[in-house]
Amino acid sequence: MAIILEKGGDSHRINLEKNKTIDQEIVINLDWSKGGFLKQLFGSPIDLDLGCFYELCDGSKMLIDGVQFSHGRGGSRNQRTRQGCYVDKPYIWHKGDDRGNSSESGETIIVNPKGVNEIKRIIVYTFIYEGVAKWADTNAVVKIKVPGHEDVIVQMGQQNDNRKFCAIAQLDFNGDSSITVKKLVTFHYDHSNCDKCYNWGFTYTKGSK
Repeated sequence: MAIILEKGGDSHRINLEKNKTIDQEIVINLDWSKGGFLKQLFGSPIDLDLGCFYELCDGSKMLIDGVQFSHGRGGSRNQRTRQGCYVDKPYIWHKGDDRGNSSESGETIIVNPKGVNEIKRIIVYTFIYEGVAKWADTNAVVKIKVPGHEDVIVQMGQQNDNRKFCAIAQLDFNGDSSITVKKLVTFHYDHSNCDKCYNWGFTYTKGSK
């Protein structure tokens, strides 16, 4: 079973009670169609990336995605890079960029259960790094797995917008009591444009893979 968030707005928040002894990872996955005719659309492949803004309870903020960490990647979960860190703050780890050759399904961000009480909020986003903004043709799905609860799913395959950046959902970590998942699905031109919408306050330079 799964909970499919079909609309945005405050009326479509879902509160997931959180066990203080949570011992499994929170998993955020983006999967999309990467093969077949999609690779040939307008002569360009469609390359989606998964990322997140995060804020910790101590006030520190950062973002993680395949472009932003491209010059500081590492394979170890305890390496503090723009890929995040699993064993220490922020307890959020991006498993790596998927350009279609990965053995895994799409791209995945995981949250260490050790750190859930130190995280204040996460905004999950995706953007089209290469290819035209044809969201419907990607059949993209973002799935948020909180241990002990039904998966929360946001479907991107029904979206129609010419902007390449989309804020998907916000996770608010409410102390020891619950995790609140709110669907956003707001479209933006780039990281900076989304940043201004949600008041993160970062500055940006052009990234590359």
